[in-house]
Amino acid sequence: MPIMSGLAVLLLAAGACVYRIDIQQGNLLEEDVIEQVELGMTRSQVQFLLGTPMIADSFHQDRWDYTYYFRRGRSRNIDQRWLIVFFENDVVVRIDRDPTVFPIGR
Repeated sequence: MPIMSGLAVLLLAAGACVYRIDIQQGNLLEEDVIEQVELGMTRSQVQFLLGTPMIADSFHQDRWDYTYYFRRGRSRNIDQRWLIVFFENDVVVRIDRDPTVFPIGR
C-alpha cells in the first residue's frame, strides 16, 4: 500500500509541472541575409530580403526597425537582435545593427 500511495504522489507531482513554450517574436535576422543588405538598395529590395519591418514609424518614415527575440522554454538565455535601416530618397543610406550577437541573461 505505501508503494501505491508513493506512486500516486509521484504521478500527481509530475502532472503539476508546467510546460513552457518557446517564444519567438519579430523578424528572423540571419547573418547571411543581413550581409546582403547594401547601401543604395530600394525599400522593396530590403523588404524582399528582410520582410516587413517590425516598426515602421509614421514620425520617422525613412527608418525601418527590425527586431528578433527568441526564448527557449525554461531556458534563461534570450537571443535578441536588432537592425535599423535608414533611407533617403527611398534608397538605403545607413545600416545600424547590434554590435555583437550573443545570448543575454545566462
